[in-house]
Amino acid sequence: MRLVFALALAFALAACDDDESSFVRPGDDSSSSVCEDCDDASSSSVRSSSSAPVEDLSSSSAKSSSSVRSSSSAPVEDLSSSSVRSSSSTPVEDLSSSSSAKSSSSVSSSSAKSSSSSAKSSSSTKSSSSVSSSSEYVPYDHLIDMGDGVGTHVKKQDYKTFTDERNGRSYYYLTIRGKNKAGEADSVTVMAENLNIGKMIYYDDYQEDDSKIERFCYNDDTTNCDRYGALYQWAEMMQLPSECNTKSCADQIQPNHQGICPDGWRLLTQDDFYIVMHADNNEHGIEDVRARGFGGYNYTGYSLVGAGYVWNRRLEDLGKGTYWFYLEEDSSNPEKKVPANASGSSSQSLINDVVTKTHGFSVRCVKLEE
Repeated sequence: MRLVFALALAFALAACDDDESSFVRPGDDSSSSVCEDCDDASSSSVRSSSSAPVEDLSSSSAKSSSSVRSSSSAPVEDLSSSSVRSSSSTPVEDLSSSSSAKSSSSVSSSSAKSSSSSAKSSSSTKSSSSVSSSSEYVPYDHLIDMGDGVGTHVKKQDYKTFTDERNGRSYYYLTIRGKNKAGEADSVTVMAENLNIGKMIYYDDYQEDDSKIERFCYNDDTTNCDRYGALYQWAEMMQLPSECNTKSCADQIQPNHQGICPDGWRLLTQDDFYIVMHADNNEHGIEDVRARGFGGYNYTGYSLVGAGYVWNRRLEDLGKGTYWFYLEEDSSNPEKKVPANASGSSSQSLINDVVTKTHGFSVRCVKLEE
């Protein structure tokens, strides 16, 4: 009898131990699990809080060391409606580089573009998923940036088009009339879009293959090159040997320097842009040079867009800022520095800067006078 009682007591105690081991005490976090995708999800869609917005570009030395921008920065999603790509069977001539394979969480899949896809970025990995499928992509309609004559002083009929025979890409251009630095009436016939030509290489590389034109596309996504234009280092823009990014090549800069512009066109100079800034239709300074989707009125028709840029091999400010080089080298450091201009989407003044040649900036071309 005692043996039976002892066995019964032992079984009862064992049952109590099992119940205790499964008990979740108040304050325990046993019910939560590790989200393996949380870090990827957050880092792929925002930039680190260490990044400085382009509106503060006047202090050009404060550039971000991060490849992702914090949600505390001005959001890019205000432009997302114009950067989403729809599905279509129309191919783009410059998507040929989409076969390159590197891994990236930086952009959306080729089968569907979300409104946040253009803001995703990762400097650590890249992949063929970083370019959209040529069987689905619809080329961007740049008249959207130009305003199509709505609410501007420039009308649709003021724009003309020409085709770059090197890759079959067409560009809008127009003649802007204003005053030159001498205060005289003058004009410049200039592209209303940024140049997009060359083989895409990854933005954290260098454009140093002198046998071909190379370009950066923001997020390594060729649809961004179509939407905003490509980004080029100074020597590449000038179509000079890549060593000119680290040594002076002043003796190779020519009048009407063509660089990577099409035949019959040349690179934009500071004198050209002065006419744009002092155009007859300009009432608001740099705001009348920027496209309406880039915080501007576009009264001049120049249609400056927030193409972003590559700064010290890091992506910066898509939809919120833009930079462009000029031809001449900096007098105090001609080996590595050149003058440039910049604008942020909410800046009310043109930003003057002296920058390193190896950054990646936008390029505009000017039609040669006939």
